[in-house]
Parts: sequence; C-alpha cells; structure tokens
Amino acid sequence: MQFIIQRERLVQSVQDVIKAVASRTTIPILTGIKITATTNGVTLTGSDSDTSIESFIPLEEDGNEIVEIIRPGSIVLQARFFNEIVKKLPLDDVEISVENGFQTMIRSGKAEFNLNGLSADEYPHLPQIEEENIITIPTDLLKALIRQTVFAVSTSETRPILTGVNWKIENENIICTATDSHRLALRKAKVQTTSQENYNVVIPGKSLSELSKILDDSQSTVNIVITENQILFKTKHLLFFSRLLEGNYPDTSRLIPNESKTDVIVNTKDFLQSIVRASLLGEGKNNIVKLSTVGDTSVEISSNIPEIGKVVEEVQADIISGEELKISFNAKFMMDALRSLEGTDIKVSFTGAMRPFLIQAQNDDSMLQLILPVRTY
Repeated sequence: MQFIIQRERLVQSVQDVIKAVASRTTIPILTGIKITATTNGVTLTGSDSDTSIESFIPLEEDGNEIVEIIRPGSIVLQARFFNEIVKKLPLDDVEISVENGFQTMIRSGKAEFNLNGLSADEYPHLPQIEEENIITIPTDLLKALIRQTVFAVSTSETRPILTGVNWKIENENIICTATDSHRLALRKAKVQTTSQENYNVVIPGKSLSELSKILDDSQSTVNIVITENQILFKTKHLLFFSRLLEGNYPDTSRLIPNESKTDVIVNTKDFLQSIVRASLLGEGKNNIVKLSTVGDTSVEISSNIPEIGKVVEEVQADIISGEELKISFNAKFMMDALRSLEGTDIKVSFTGAMRPFLIQAQNDDSMLQLILPVRTY
C-alpha cells in the first residue's frame, strides 16, 4: 500500500474515527485504526465493537486532488501514536507506505516515521446493513434532538436501558426520551421515511454524544437505517454504526402530569442565571436550591450551606397563577433543562411540592423537561 494525501483531510478523518477506538479492550487490534486504500480513495475505520466509525476520503473533491493512490492495500496502525504523528507533521502532504511485512512509513517533508502495523485481515468486519428503509433528518435537527435529551440519560449501570435514549418513530414523527429516573427530557420532531415501518429503539447515550461531535454542519441531511440490533447514521463521507441497547424502555408517558396547581412564566435567561448563582451555595451533593412564589409577581430562589452562608434572590415573573408554592430541587438538573430549551420565556408547571414538575418553552410543545423535586421543606 502506498498513497499521498492532504494532511488536513487525514487529520480530520483520524479525529472522527478515533472517537470510536477502544482505549481498553480484550481485542488488541481494536486499539488501532484500519486504513484502506483503493482506486476510489482512502477509508479509515475505528471501532470498540459497540460503536464503529468509518470515514472516507475521496481522490478529489470540487476539482481539488486530495489523495493520490500509488498502490492499493490496507494496514492497521496504533491509533494513539498515528493520531499524534499526523497532527504534528511539517508539510501539507503526507506519504504513507507499507513496506516489507507490516512496516509502515509515514513521511512529510524531512520527517519520517516508521510504525509497526498489524494485518488488516485481523480487523473485525463492520456490520452489513441493508439500506432499504431509510429515515432522513436534517443535520441541525439531529444535533438538536441529541443535545436536548442526551444529558438526562443515567450514568449508572444498575439499569442499563436508562443509559440510552429511547427513539420512537411512527407516521414520520419521532419522539426522543431520556430519563435517569430523577429527571426526564423529551423532544418531538418530524422526519422523512421511505417506509411505513414503526421503530422503538434505545440508542446508547455515549454513542449519540460522539455522533453529535463529528456531524459536519455543512452536510445538510443524515440518513438513518435501523435494524434489530444496530443503527447506522450515514452522511456523504461518514458511516457511524452503534449497537442498540437490549430490553424494553419503561413507559414514561404516565409520568408526565396533565394538570398543574401552580404555573410560572419567567424569562429563561434571568431564571437560569439566578439558579446558577444559587447553586454556588447549593446544599449537599445534590446541590439543592429552593424556589418559592412571592405573590403573583416574582419567585424567590434561595440556597444555603449552614457552615458557609446563604443566598436569596428574587426573579421577576411574567405570570404566576394558582396556589402558593415552596419546592426544592437539584440545581444541576434545572440548569441542564433550561440550557436545552429554546425560546426567551419558559413555563414551569407544578402539581405540588413532591410531584414532578414540567418545564417547557412557552408556546412550544415539541420539547419538555420533567424534574423530580427533593424533600427539604
């Protein structure tokens, strides 16, 4: 194998696939990146057996030559070293060639590295997915769906299903739900599908976070293919495979209250900043902050650490209706929820001091956040 490639494109592709490379694994070859050169271009692959990423670099794009293939072939190189080497090479072009056995030379300008490679035949094959039923979604919408839900997944392996985000797709509607049983994030949207098939799958939160980082905003849409145990996200030059989590996702619809006893409409930014300040003296490991209504004009945000001090702040509300309220909650959960919502004003609906409360952008029901209060009063 031998080819010459633009360093910038190589670095970008390595950065993409290395996100899937296993740092600790029982399969040593998965600590490497597979490089395959064909007459069409160069493909890089990284995998940890749960997630696999394949990045393709074509021979040319928009009339500019990117790769010159001298000899097709393939090799697996240690990801950590290969990544650092290509980032620090001196010139814009890089030559990579495999000589006797698996000895691989990487040359740029006067710098020359020799790495011991591994046989690409030993590298596990990526899942073969029939691309019959395709779901098409705009890239910016997909990133929003992930950003507005993935933070609420559980980080505990005691209930593995909750470490993923539940995607339900039917009649060209998608509902994404994440919960760690203390809070819940839900986002609805419209998608395009080529089939009438319905889906109800759970995608690992970690996979979605990595996918979001490497999605290129210049690509307008992403194609998604779902099988029994895999999901594939496909853009022009990128394939992102993830396994699906096994098991049934709990029915969360019954957790969402249909009525409320107290409603508060408040400016999102003002409310968020007061929570941020109160969290500086949040109580205990859950960073507890208290909220109480003051008449029908403002809410009081307060917190205290007995041995340190306390903070009290009033935030002007647009509207407060219903019963008086005192409630306590985890400040981090509230900050995560508020940062995920879009819109200048939010509506917070309370059904009692110990009942889950609902946070939504005003006049937008495509997105909701639910938080379970903490008992302090």
